[in-house]
Amino acid sequence: MSHKRIPKRKAAIAVGGVAALGAAAILLPNANASQDNSAGAATPKTLKATGASDLSSQIAGLLGDAFAGSYYDSATQQLVVNVISGDNNNVVVQAEKAGAKVREVQNSTAELTAAAKVLKTKATIPGTAWSVDPKTNKIQVLADSTVTGSKWDTVLSTVKSLGTDMATVKKTGGSFKTLVSGGDAIFAQTDQGGVRCSLGFNVTASDGTPAFLTAGHCGVAAKQWSDTQDGQPIATVDQAVFPANDFSLVKYDDPATQTTSDVNVGNGQTVQITQAEDATVGTQVFRMGSTTGLHDGTVTGLDATVNFQSETDPNGVDTVNGLIQTDVCAEAGDSGGSLFTQDGGAVGLTSGGSGDCTSGGETFFQPVTAALTATGATLGDAGAGAGAGAGAGDDTATADPSATAADPSATDGTGDQSGVVDPSATDGTGDQSGVVDPNATDGTGDATGDGTGTGADDGSSLTSSH
Repeated sequence: MSHKRIPKRKAAIAVGGVAALGAAAILLPNANASQDNSAGAATPKTLKATGASDLSSQIAGLLGDAFAGSYYDSATQQLVVNVISGDNNNVVVQAEKAGAKVREVQNSTAELTAAAKVLKTKATIPGTAWSVDPKTNKIQVLADSTVTGSKWDTVLSTVKSLGTDMATVKKTGGSFKTLVSGGDAIFAQTDQGGVRCSLGFNVTASDGTPAFLTAGHCGVAAKQWSDTQDGQPIATVDQAVFPANDFSLVKYDDPATQTTSDVNVGNGQTVQITQAEDATVGTQVFRMGSTTGLHDGTVTGLDATVNFQSETDPNGVDTVNGLIQTDVCAEAGDSGGSLFTQDGGAVGLTSGGSGDCTSGGETFFQPVTAALTATGATLGDAGAGAGAGAGAGDDTATADPSATAADPSATDGTGDQSGVVDPSATDGTGDQSGVVDPNATDGTGDATGDGTGTGADDGSSLTSSH
């Protein structure tokens, strides 16, 4: 096998157009007075999303069992903390002194966890999902369009048994499925055909070698990955977990591969990734997909459980736990792509979801922090030298919030170079991979590169939908 060094920009993380980033990022928060604090209480801190996540972790440790979740109020830029105070008003005072807006609620974390276990036992049905919504202090249960008849009756009766003060249920359009491509396209070959997924974030493996994170269902589907459709493998899966979780650690075959810790938003602009952070309900996040470009939305739930139809057993379920739930849209072609904040926080890896970017839907993400802990990897480059290679100078520019989206119809000259994936193709197993059209071109002759693989700059690639 021949190895090649990826130029700096070739190892950057691709994030398509930037119109959504600009449109959302320039909105200024409206100042509102606290409505939950009593007279004389400490004034809640004004925080960015990253600070809210840090404060939530601090208060959770401070309050122990009295902590019942938290969320970020983007309008006031304050952290709202749910507490079970009972007769102990001291926990309210502690949370207020720490800088949070405090709200007393009925359901404790332990009670919500117990309710989720009931759902796991009685309602683990393909097409269902549930997560904790701290805004309502309840479990939100979703059922996609495939959950009908007796299956729907089972979901309804299970939720009813928990009580209306503990859980809610609603139908959602489309069907929950793992998603493909997005970000910097990476390719593999299997017995069923070509697989296309997405590089999420560059990391350093525990042994000091360069690597990247992507979706676990991608790493399970294929062992070796290339940065071009028909190219030689340049990276090999070291660890892959799916189902249960959904992450893979993929090591570059050449230990001298130069990587960057940023998100490539196209046109030579990047968002520097400075840290991994836990998601907080209510925070604004951005997701890239080579199918749909860049889209933003809000974290709506944490510790989500999603029951995908099994990729290998027609009668089975692939259950993934601990996911981040959002209202960011996604479509087939977005798996493994990066979920991040404008401030440079790496939050998640695209796992799956329902709906599309026309009608909307829910999308779920593997938390980056959990993937890093499990693999022993650290965010960022491996210190192999950050500089050289074609297009190296493109990495340093700051993303322009007012920039327009890249042209989805662009050809090789605009940095797409992605090759066309047959939108009607399947891979014979119904899994997340999709079959790459062997007649498509991939624009590899462009001297500047396009990000790790193809579809990096404009999010224009067509991908398999199933």
